[in-house]
Amino acid sequence: MPILALGLNHHTAPVDIRERAAIGEGQLGDALKALRQVHRVKEVAIVSTCNRTEFYCGMDSQDIDSVVQWMHRYFELRDNGFDPYLFHHADREAVRHLMRVCSGLDSMILGEPQILGQIKRAYRDADEHGTLGNELSPLFQTAFSVAKKVRTDTAIGNSPVSVAFAAVSLSRQIFADLGKQNALLIGAGETIQLAARHLNSAGIGKILIANRTLENAQALATEVGGRAIGIKDIPDALPEADIIISSTGSTLPILGKGMVQNAIRKRRYRSQLIVDIAVPRDVEAEVSEIDGVFLYTVDDLQAVIEENRQSRQEAAYEAEEIVTAQVDVFMRKLQSLGANDVIRAYRSKIQAIKDDALEKSLKQLQAGQDPEAVLQQLAHTLSNKVMHAPTARMREAAELGNTKVIDAARTLLDL
Repeated sequence: MPILALGLNHHTAPVDIRERAAIGEGQLGDALKALRQVHRVKEVAIVSTCNRTEFYCGMDSQDIDSVVQWMHRYFELRDNGFDPYLFHHADREAVRHLMRVCSGLDSMILGEPQILGQIKRAYRDADEHGTLGNELSPLFQTAFSVAKKVRTDTAIGNSPVSVAFAAVSLSRQIFADLGKQNALLIGAGETIQLAARHLNSAGIGKILIANRTLENAQALATEVGGRAIGIKDIPDALPEADIIISSTGSTLPILGKGMVQNAIRKRRYRSQLIVDIAVPRDVEAEVSEIDGVFLYTVDDLQAVIEENRQSRQEAAYEAEEIVTAQVDVFMRKLQSLGANDVIRAYRSKIQAIKDDALEKSLKQLQAGQDPEAVLQQLAHTLSNKVMHAPTARMREAAELGNTKVIDAARTLLDL
């Protein structure tokens, strides 16, 4: 059964097109069932994130058009508007694509780990809605194992390549146990949101979110189990903060030398890390002169990020080799599944022939017929019935000049 991977992602489509193809969590079950009803589609899994909407299908033929047409109907997009942005892969390349996606090799940020969790959720959703089968289920399981191997055997995820991640990694280097530290994040934009999530995942002790709009700070604080304060409350919170990460749109510094100097005295000069990733800067440059304060700017982090990006790219070459090898392994297994079906069918056929012939022989013995004659008849019947279909097919092939069938018969029959 052919495997198809089809859809659009950040490589092929701009954000306004990706938005039109997004499938919300509440819609996913209906979408899975609807696509499963399309002619030729036997198995389905759907991955829908901010960067991609991809359909993985087990098909009974290479009928890509039926899935594309379904997409346009489902998303109510006229004139085949998705066509310029779609990609599709079949069989081996579809397997490779899923393995690369799971391993972070197809991500906007090379090696990022979040996509694996998103695909695992897609797999669980498809499984719960009964749209997986004997090909897609082992494919996804294998892809998860490959992603784990890539993480284990390469350094693709070891080096931070985002400003927020780099800031948190820097915190780990300065403070051995983040669980004993308090963080003050100033701002509530995307970078601060990422930093808050990274710190929360790293097990930070406490998180304070300071922002001019308290409601925005409160929303983020609720998400990461922290507390929200206003900008005016920063001087009181600063002495308790071991890690300060600031990223606002302010045109003037939020933290001045005097404010930080006062806070470090109250801390009795215990180390304080300040990461200023705002442009213009949120922290006066003179703060770096204060004993006990480690001040890093966005330029300091960018050098680390670029070095790490190159490190990830080198690791990606190793990861691609792992993926290629595992694609070969999976395709061999997939091909063997087809052989297994034929073997089972052949065994079942021979078993039926044997059972029928044996039943007749037992009746003959019970009727008092000569055992030797019965055995002779049994052997003759079995050999004739087992040989009938293969010899008939070989004669037909010979008459048509089909030497491939004759050569295959020699191999199968060990002649």
